[in-house]
Amino acid sequence: MTNMITAQQLVETYSLLPHPEGGYYRETYRSEGTIPAEALPGFNGSRHYATAIFFLLEQGNFSAFHRIRSDECWHFYAGQTMYVHVLHPSGQLETVLLGNDMQSGTRFQYTVPAGCWFASETAPGSSFAFVGCTVSPGFDFADFELAHAAELAGIYPDHADLINRLCLQ
Repeated sequence: MTNMITAQQLVETYSLLPHPEGGYYRETYRSEGTIPAEALPGFNGSRHYATAIFFLLEQGNFSAFHRIRSDECWHFYAGQTMYVHVLHPSGQLETVLLGNDMQSGTRFQYTVPAGCWFASETAPGSSFAFVGCTVSPGFDFADFELAHAAELAGIYPDHADLINRLCLQ
């Protein structure tokens, strides 16, 4: 007997909600402790030590280019391969394959450095990818910036096609 997980089962089981950048999510952890604002240069207030979410992308959907002020560690759980596209300040594009097919070069975990622009999408042939994201200092929407395609493509012209395809605005 095959125990196949579907994207719809994950949405229902974990009460996932639409995410503003695309896909579905649910916060699963927010530390009780906080780091005071004076200990966090570049942040506009105190932040929890860490936060974690479940995140689901289905085929044909994407997480639009955005950036946050913290490192974000991605963990693969189920489904098929997901691409995480990271634009580094140097102009380098790094595409990381998250998944469980090690012979194809996938990783179970990857950390997006703070301040990098990044987007994600399912790989061709993948029906969905279910991952977790852990952020430290903890995620706050005040630290979230959604990219504008024209502005980001002006900074990274060599990657304009990808940027235009994976931006909401």
